[in-house]
Amino acid sequence: MSHPSTTHELSITRFINAPPETVYHVWTERLGEWWAPRPYTTPVVELDLRPGGRGLMEMEAPDGTRIPNEGVFLEVDPNRKIVFTNAFTTGWLPQDPFMVAIVTFDPEGDGTRYTARVRHWSEEALKRHESMGFHEGWGIVAGQLAELAEAARMTAIA
Repeated sequence: MSHPSTTHELSITRFINAPPETVYHVWTERLGEWWAPRPYTTPVVELDLRPGGRGLMEMEAPDGTRIPNEGVFLEVDPNRKIVFTNAFTTGWLPQDPFMVAIVTFDPEGDGTRYTARVRHWSEEALKRHESMGFHEGWGIVAGQLAELAEAARMTAIA
């Protein structure tokens, strides 16, 4: 029997050759550079990194179509963990819930074990997210995050 909190979970993990502080910094301060799989872009990023704070990431497709993703942060533990959901907008106003994302930055040797776990309210929502290309898309953006964090690490070392 599956644990109820992981029944509808998708996840990706990746080793990033940079310390958690660097990966977290790139995640929070340079999100517009890695959030969307290229050639998509993220021209709008508004992050209020505190429980109840607003998160807005608006992606833009190559044809100009805008795809907003708005929600709130539930937990922010700098350099360690970020939890956010799109079940609410600012002021705890409910909207059609789709997911809760739990992002962790765990020290591993000289680098970071980056893990993004995404929990859904239903099997249908999980399957919809899978069919949207969860593994490919979230894997691509984890790679883009890694590129930036590893380059930032090299700059800090030099």
